[in-house]
Amino acid sequence: MVEDHVELAESVARVLRREGMAVDLAHDGEDALERTAVTGYDVVVLDRDLPSVHGDDVCRALVAQATRVLMLTASGTLEDRVDGLSMGADDYLPKPFAYAELIARIRAVARRSPTASPPVLTRGDLRLDPAQRVATRAGMRLPLSPKELAVLEYLLAADGRAVSAEELLERVWDEAADPFTTTVKATINRLRAKLGAPPVIETVPQAGYRI
Repeated sequence: MVEDHVELAESVARVLRREGMAVDLAHDGEDALERTAVTGYDVVVLDRDLPSVHGDDVCRALVAQATRVLMLTASGTLEDRVDGLSMGADDYLPKPFAYAELIARIRAVARRSPTASPPVLTRGDLRLDPAQRVATRAGMRLPLSPKELAVLEYLLAADGRAVSAEELLERVWDEAADPFTTTVKATINRLRAKLGAPPVIETVPQAGYRI
């Protein structure tokens, strides 16, 4: 999320993280361009009126590298919305906004990716609805934490591909995560216990985990 109002950015980030999203924050256009140059984000939520590099220029740069952009602005006139979409933004949301709508729009923009996952992820008797944040096994709802849900969602979306602990740390956690932590292993162990038998998460030697 790129937003120069620090308190707003941190407030939105807390809400999105509760929804199982990993969120990095940038507070000006230059920082945004530096971060997106080294990290591939599913969606960039971009304030239009930014210091150092204007949000319009950031948007054009992100569109050129095929990054999905949801643009935010305090000005919600028809002309502003048309301008934002004309620059290549995937969606446009005026401030003030409801968190529920922002969450829904982020998920909708993410689904437009060529590698987007289906709306409901299934494998065997395991089913996960990312929008509703509900996972079931054999029809029984699983009591998963937001982070456990996010890990399960990522593993299911990988569709049988082995996912390394480093990849999980980068894609499910965020920049505040310690790369030397055992958080991923601990979360996988809790997830395995809650998923029950027969086990569905396999450890692939020197490769990571897969379902």
